[in-house]
Amino acid sequence: MIRVGINGYGTIGRRVAEAVMKQNDMKLVGVVKNTPDYKARLAVAKNIPLYCVDDSGVSKFRKAGFDVSGVLDDLLKEVDVIVDCTPGDVGKTYRERYFGAGVRAVFQGGEEADVAETSFVAQCNYERAVGRRSVRVVSCNTTGLCRVLNAFDTAFGLERARVVIARRAVDPEETSKGLIDAVVLDPVEIPSHHAEDVNTVLPHIDIVTMALKVPTTHMHLHSLILSLRQKPTREDMLKALSETTRVKLFWRSEGFKGTANLYEYGRELGRPRGDIYEACVIGDSVTVKDNEVFLYLGVHQEAIVVPENIDAIRALMGEASAEQSIKATNQSLGIV
Repeated sequence: MIRVGINGYGTIGRRVAEAVMKQNDMKLVGVVKNTPDYKARLAVAKNIPLYCVDDSGVSKFRKAGFDVSGVLDDLLKEVDVIVDCTPGDVGKTYRERYFGAGVRAVFQGGEEADVAETSFVAQCNYERAVGRRSVRVVSCNTTGLCRVLNAFDTAFGLERARVVIARRAVDPEETSKGLIDAVVLDPVEIPSHHAEDVNTVLPHIDIVTMALKVPTTHMHLHSLILSLRQKPTREDMLKALSETTRVKLFWRSEGFKGTANLYEYGRELGRPRGDIYEACVIGDSVTVKDNEVFLYLGVHQEAIVVPENIDAIRALMGEASAEQSIKATNQSLGIV
């Protein structure tokens, strides 16, 4: 059994924790929390041991009525891998602490690429992470892009990619920020950071990205224009996508007209929190003109990186091949 700890129990940490608990080859030892809030009570309700960053946190939690198993350093003594799900740019402050304890570490896409030895999307570069000390699971948008771009590059040869990303303004629980009554260029500069991030996984791809924020909380929507070396038919493109793991085609004839329908689909499937782990390609949008392909891609920002975190744990431990790990993760999370 791979012994796993999680530092941070927020949007991603909660999901990764539950995914770890569904694996036959992993044991969740505990999670680290900073605040004795409702999320901490949710962890207790799910029988997940709580740890604090330091002794002052322990006092705070015990005063609030929580039974605490120890501090981060105690957790690090009990695990093989720590999954850092702290806010962006915080994970790097813990890196040497993890390594000093002799623990392998998985970081998230909110960190700079140099926080880890390699960036990671399981179906693109799993082997590069095998046996490493650290890996960074790239951001939600980068994960979705890498899955689709890699599928096209493998099947037809990808000459270049041009992408416009309409980003959700805030996550649903971020009440301090609220929605915006505007479309905000984020960033104004071109390319956005997503292109550089894709190249940390697929360094040979010629890609330019642009990004803007729109007033929604559920899902990002990408507009892709791809130039291919071959000239496939539309049927070839749809076949390549349908045969790619963790990519799913959705159709207007089935009622999928926008991101709200995609999110509703996840909820009606009975997925935890309505999570959609797959990159959502709108099948009707796939259009081929000469050697150019156009399509829309939906990304559920809260969920898409969850399977990558599970595969990253196995890769670091060298416990399974890419095919074995992806298959086990997919089965445990209900990904067809």
